[in-house]
Amino acid sequence: MARALTAKFIENIKPGATRKEIRDGGCRSLYLVIQPTGRTAWALRYSFHGRTRKLTLDPGLSLAEARKAATTALHELERGHDPAALKFDAQAKADKAAADRQRDTIERLAEEFIAYQRRKTRPKSWAQTEHVFRDIVLPAWCGRVVHDVQRRDIRELVEGVAEDRPVMANRALAHLSRFFSWLCERDVIAASPSVGVKPPTKEIARDRALSDDEIVKLWHACDAIGGPAGPAIKLLLLTGQRYGEVVGMRRSEINGDVWTLSADRTKNKHKHEVPLSKQALAIIEAMPVKDGDFVFTSSATRRLANFFRAKALLDAQMNPKEPWVLHDLRRTAATGMQRLGIQLPTIEKCLNHISGSFRGVVRTYQTHAFATEKREALQRWADHVDGLVNDRQTNVITLRRV
Repeated sequence: MARALTAKFIENIKPGATRKEIRDGGCRSLYLVIQPTGRTAWALRYSFHGRTRKLTLDPGLSLAEARKAATTALHELERGHDPAALKFDAQAKADKAAADRQRDTIERLAEEFIAYQRRKTRPKSWAQTEHVFRDIVLPAWCGRVVHDVQRRDIRELVEGVAEDRPVMANRALAHLSRFFSWLCERDVIAASPSVGVKPPTKEIARDRALSDDEIVKLWHACDAIGGPAGPAIKLLLLTGQRYGEVVGMRRSEINGDVWTLSADRTKNKHKHEVPLSKQALAIIEAMPVKDGDFVFTSSATRRLANFFRAKALLDAQMNPKEPWVLHDLRRTAATGMQRLGIQLPTIEKCLNHISGSFRGVVRTYQTHAFATEKREALQRWADHVDGLVNDRQTNVITLRRV
């Protein structure tokens, strides 16, 4: 009968010229394997369904640990299970889990989500998505897998951003919520950890609209800065349309005095027809015709890109008492038309709003295009701006409503 091995014996054993196995009398079927290099390992030799089998135990085990692992394996054998097959299956599952985790890293899935957003959203929205992930999420969570992200992680991340960028913290939470919802749709995760996380900052909707005096200053400032930016900003004011829609205006979209925006050019994905006032048409017709189709261009064929420099030049000319942004011109147009006595439904049609007066059942069944009303409203607004700029008295409060 083999003698029971001891820790001291194993420590002092010398390798031979060939590989050898020494049976441990202290545990049935357990063998110490010694390689010619001096490396040792543990193996369990047993018979399963009449066939000789070998189970190599995990490396680096002490004598006591090897006996314990061997005893556990022999118990499985007594239950009718092949210990070697069990280890192989467990290793395969572990390898698959490791591969799945590597596949589900924040970095890899964030790149996929950014690419998805680039195809599905407007350039400005996609740019913010990329900024949130590259500059906020990835630096904080690099190396992690999405399965490990918990609600607490999201809350701590956005609250950290909120310390010096409160509004951006809300935006980051919104993009993360979309990201985890997207992962749920793709069956990557079972539930979104962002559910229940509240925006860290309470936002107040902007209500800035330029006064009549500021409109005059803006108009003259646009003349002063010139280039394509000045006329484009004037058109923002006269039409009340969105920044991206105006700077992306194409000559092929204009038929007579109607500017038609296809569904893929509008924020709400609804086709929109904008009757152009005489003043708006004059601005468009004055723009030089180049090789491309764009009305406002930064080169022969490329559309006008950003207005950061133009906005800074305008502010230098206007010296406004309160800060303003280009989107405030849309609100200025809406407010101005309301002051002229134009009815709210007409104003909403001019701005291509589908909420407010046209939500729910009304949106479904109200098919009136408001073409005549929009034409008169936008012309009255343009005449009002023209009167202000050229110092002509205009009647702001009227009894007649469009």
